[in-house]
Amino acid sequence: MDALSMLLENVHLCETKYYRLQGAGNWSYSITRQDTILFYLVVSGSFCIDVNGSLRQAHAGDMIMIPNTYQHVSYAVDHHGDNAKALDDKLLNCKEHAIRLHDDDDLSESNLCLILIECQYDKEMIRPLLSVLPSVLPEIQELPESRSEFIEVVIKLLALESEYERMGKTAVINHWASIMMIECLRTYIERLPEATDSWLQAMKDPYLAKALMVMHDVPNQNWTINQLAEVAGMSRSSFAQRFKDTVGMPPLTYLIDYRLRLAARYLRLQQNSIGRISELVGYASDSTFSQAFKRVYGVSPKAYRQQYRKTEGLVIACR
Repeated sequence: MDALSMLLENVHLCETKYYRLQGAGNWSYSITRQDTILFYLVVSGSFCIDVNGSLRQAHAGDMIMIPNTYQHVSYAVDHHGDNAKALDDKLLNCKEHAIRLHDDDDLSESNLCLILIECQYDKEMIRPLLSVLPSVLPEIQELPESRSEFIEVVIKLLALESEYERMGKTAVINHWASIMMIECLRTYIERLPEATDSWLQAMKDPYLAKALMVMHDVPNQNWTINQLAEVAGMSRSSFAQRFKDTVGMPPLTYLIDYRLRLAARYLRLQQNSIGRISELVGYASDSTFSQAFKRVYGVSPKAYRQQYRKTEGLVIACR
């Protein structure tokens, strides 16, 4: 398994919703969301999107991911985003997944078709990833030829799922949203310039990627710098310096951070005892685990778990 696959092993999207947007003439709208990942699939036509001042134009066959934002504005290519109407209420009350972006008295032929997909996610597990991503993915216009084929498959699947009420419908849509996220992420990472200071460069590093894989694969092992350096195929000092320069923190600091985020996820899922979770994330005793967890989260594992009992259903849906 490669490093990105291992990194995303415990990252799941959930409560996915999707809408087909039809546009004609001079239309513009804004969407306000928090703690939500959005995707746009451009079925036909073109449009402009402004996310936190990052402006780009998208065309038929493009797929866009908005990983972490509060508000964005979309508008017709020959229009502008000023005085954009909020689309949030329409999305909230939409029952047939179809929304017109232009007024009913606008006789212009519809020339734009978008599929908008919005997803919830486990904030704690995906936090480090979202912190280093740009406002819009991908940043580069020239995308692999296989992207258009990928989008065609997604559109067909969503059309089928919306037409029939079948068992497992929610699970299918959530999984496809996760696949879209992976497609956007790997395209972005593959095209990162060598000079970038993003820790995602470690995913491409032939040495560091090996160490990241084993830390995510077996977080409960008592890893040492020497062992990780051996896995990476480097000397101890060269590995430690290279990891810190690329990822922004020492290897064992990264490992501890991952262990505790994973522990927090297990606590939210309410499925294992605190003692068992302590073992799963590599702590020799419950007291040592509790002290480490409280230093980061400000409360004991027991208190943290109690905070999430009321939202157990949402958490389990995000597995």
